[in-house]
Amino acid sequence: MRTRIVGLAVVAAAVAIVCFGLPLAVAVAQYATVYREVDLQRQADRAAARVAVDLADGETPDASALEDYDSLTFRSVYDLGRDRLIGRGPETADYTVRQAEDGTAATGVRGDEIVVAVPVNHEGEVVGVVRVAGPRDALLWPVWASWLAMLGLALAALGLVWLFARRQARRLARPLDDLAVAATRLGDGDFSVRLPAVAYPEIDAVASSLNATAARLDDLLTRERAFSAEASHQLRTPLTSLRLRLESALAHPDGDLRGAIDAGLDAADRIETTIDELLVLARDRGRTLDALDVGALLPPLTEPWATQLALGGRSLHLAVEPGTPPAMASAAAVKQVLTVLLDNAATHGAGRVDVAVRDAGGAVAVEVADQGPGLPDDGGDLWARRPREDGHGIGLALAKRLAEAEGGHLRLACPAPPVFALLLPAARPR
Repeated sequence: MRTRIVGLAVVAAAVAIVCFGLPLAVAVAQYATVYREVDLQRQADRAAARVAVDLADGETPDASALEDYDSLTFRSVYDLGRDRLIGRGPETADYTVRQAEDGTAATGVRGDEIVVAVPVNHEGEVVGVVRVAGPRDALLWPVWASWLAMLGLALAALGLVWLFARRQARRLARPLDDLAVAATRLGDGDFSVRLPAVAYPEIDAVASSLNATAARLDDLLTRERAFSAEASHQLRTPLTSLRLRLESALAHPDGDLRGAIDAGLDAADRIETTIDELLVLARDRGRTLDALDVGALLPPLTEPWATQLALGGRSLHLAVEPGTPPAMASAAAVKQVLTVLLDNAATHGAGRVDVAVRDAGGAVAVEVADQGPGLPDDGGDLWARRPREDGHGIGLALAKRLAEAEGGHLRLACPAPPVFALLLPAARPR
């Protein structure tokens, strides 16, 4: 591309120089010829003034009357009989001299000479003719000097055009090279690539599209990675419960296998529901929020946790304050947030787990508490995403993100014993 730009610029400049330079060169040659004729005519006029009296008296002028500064010209004087009286020239008058006999100066070319003939006037009458001739070769050196100067200027102009075209080609090619490198990096999976704006709108439009594509792919990849980590975290507990039930059934083959199978199917249904809810939340395609009865949502959600806690000698207590308004939130998001909180209480807490729903004045508060030793109130670090190889370390970060996506808020209401409060916007009464 650089070579083509430079080549086109130089060719365009060369064509322009030829189109303007050739007529100018011809004009210079013509001007030199006219200037030479004018100079010869001035010499002839001076000589005519010096010989006019002698010719009028019928005498032959002295040869010194023809002397002048230009040694490269040949001067001669002719009488009206067309005979040469003095000087260097044809013996008899030539055509140019005969033209001047009518009283006007004449010019012509004779062989390699430029000839100028001027009438000699005395008291209004033509008494003779002065002929001055100069070699045409005398014009060559000023014409050639002018042409060489023009050629030098033309070459200098082409050189400047070449330098300017190279600079512009580099400026134009650099953003395109950056585009090519960015496209290659994007194709190799580097979605962090971004291109700055340059001074060319067309290139900026392509760069903007490439940046937007990279941003979309980066966001998509981030969502996919987050979904994988979150799905792993949310599915770990039901899968563990399912595994324990199946292992218990294998350990007691004479027991009630149908009950174990039913419990396993229920666990599989919960896993499938969890996957569907996580997919909906991950895609986040402008979900329409309806009024959600949180009190009605909690019993089926807390029942498996109550069963799991009972196996460890713990209990779960659910309390729903009468008159609690519905919340404006999706059931999938609320269920996943509460699943995280209940999983933390069951895994890291101790004693009874209390789940309470109440009206918080313009909001619906869902509190999850246990009787464990508590958590340090370390501000933002509590909610930081710290994924570990075992799948833990992202639950609270996930819960907080989901709560805020629903327009709510999740906070640690009390460090010890730990109480987490989920605040959801209450539905406006119609």
